[in-house]
Amino acid sequence: MGGGVSEDEPPVDATDWRQEFAEEARAERPDLARLCLLIGAVADPSVTRREIDEAEIELDRLAGLVPYATRITGDWATELAALLGVHEGFEGVASDYQRLESSLLHEVLRRRRGLPILLSVVWMEVARRAGAPVYGLGLPGHFVVGFGDPADLNLADPFAGGRAMTGTDAELLVASATGEALDRSMLRPAEPGAIVLRILNNIRAWAAPRPERSDVALWAVELALLLPSHPARLRYERAELLVQRGDFLTGAVEMEAYAQVMDAVDPESATTIRRRAQAARALLN
Repeated sequence: MGGGVSEDEPPVDATDWRQEFAEEARAERPDLARLCLLIGAVADPSVTRREIDEAEIELDRLAGLVPYATRITGDWATELAALLGVHEGFEGVASDYQRLESSLLHEVLRRRRGLPILLSVVWMEVARRAGAPVYGLGLPGHFVVGFGDPADLNLADPFAGGRAMTGTDAELLVASATGEALDRSMLRPAEPGAIVLRILNNIRAWAAPRPERSDVALWAVELALLLPSHPARLRYERAELLVQRGDFLTGAVEMEAYAQVMDAVDPESATTIRRRAQAARALLN
């Protein structure tokens, strides 16, 4: 996926990328593009710091192509659809869901293809650099972008090349994904941490039916655990992955630690987890 390590640029240890990710995730104002690019660096050992910098430069370049008059007209959705959807060719196709690259920002910038949430990240980061009042909207089953006051529902679907969306379109999306009506709580702009967690969840979902790629599931879980806000159950998921990958002792120890947390809220589940830890330890014999 990456362009390889140049002779004048030593490779960055994966631990360093993870440390940078943890620091950025805990910053007062986390940089969404940076976090997404660091995910790609952890995913692809051949990615260099130069490639990360070049990806950010590409976002700057795209932002520079947005007509300056858009700051006055406010017609951000139309201008970005013309630039990113038509001229630059950013859009999604069904097969993108089967590719890990579709969740890695540096690859999405290179291929002009990706999952809805990554294409939305491109739109948000280009729009933000151009001065737009942009936000991401994580609807159930789909991710889109909005401009201006969230109450106005001025939405666009980057996966569809920037097709304009109405409130009715959003309702139909939610109904098709959940079978339920749109709830106003679904229309809250997504924070960077929530966006990154959703991206990592997508990566875990990609890896789940591919046991030979449990390495991907493991680093995705470990990055999610570095976010300030994450589901506690991820600790148990990491323990299961460690056992699956043959690290029975560490996995068992982490299961037992999670069982202690569960004692106070769900004693029955805690007992089940301890049994699984025992079974993992038995695999050492």
